[in-house]
Amino acid sequence: MSDVNNTLPSSLWSTINRRSGLALLFASAVAVGSLMAPHASLAEDKKAIKVGIISGEDEDVWRVVVAQAAEKGLTIETVVFNDYTQPNEALERGEIDANAFQHQPYLDNQIKTQGYHIVRVGYTGVWPIGLYSKKYKAVADLPEGAVIGVPNDPSNEGRALRVLQNEGVIKLKDGTGILATTADIAENPKKVEIKELDAGIVGRSVEDLDAAVVNTDWALKSGLTPENRIAQEPIADNPYRNFIAVKVGNENEAWVKTLVASYQNDAVKAEFDKVYKGTGLSAY
Repeated sequence: MSDVNNTLPSSLWSTINRRSGLALLFASAVAVGSLMAPHASLAEDKKAIKVGIISGEDEDVWRVVVAQAAEKGLTIETVVFNDYTQPNEALERGEIDANAFQHQPYLDNQIKTQGYHIVRVGYTGVWPIGLYSKKYKAVADLPEGAVIGVPNDPSNEGRALRVLQNEGVIKLKDGTGILATTADIAENPKKVEIKELDAGIVGRSVEDLDAAVVNTDWALKSGLTPENRIAQEPIADNPYRNFIAVKVGNENEAWVKTLVASYQNDAVKAEFDKVYKGTGLSAY
């Protein structure tokens, strides 16, 4: 069999070899570049993020957080939600990079029921939940058969029932955990009726109830005041501190550390105290 190379002039063959070599080098460079590109991308830290928060007073606090982050080179866009279910859904789907609205018992229940991959990265504040009434000045004044509203989400309902237990209104079964429900009520001496309502509605329903256990942020939104509060959960060893949360796997990223530092500082604390007027406390 004849060799085709032997039929070509040496100068032409040299040119072909040169072109082949250049093509091979170019292909190699592209291959190496394509392998390295993802690693370079992963190494780049985020410079702009979206953070989910609940509408209302917290928007004022987060304006200061945004300013603090900007000084550190991080741009924050706040995404405002109107109920407690949306921020975790959005975080799990990757529509936002972090959220700041919940406590650990709530997140634990969300992970259990929804399978979320979300983790706490830095505490923000604590809002002691309270029992409010516009009809009675003290827990002892509540009549037999009083109708008392409580939030209907698992973590806050258990929290509300513990307030009622601390005040002697009801007694829960021994060994009941923090996710107690009305089924865990062992004693109800005044035969009170527990009415389960959405956390965002229970505060606005106080005038139609004898009393209601209301989260502090919703109490403020509903126009309730400390004068309407006839009982409150203990602050010491409170497991209901709120925090900033991110997707599992992001907790050690540099932008997360910047985000937490942008919240946990004196400028934000001053705004927090101004906005919440003592009803919420910084928790870091």
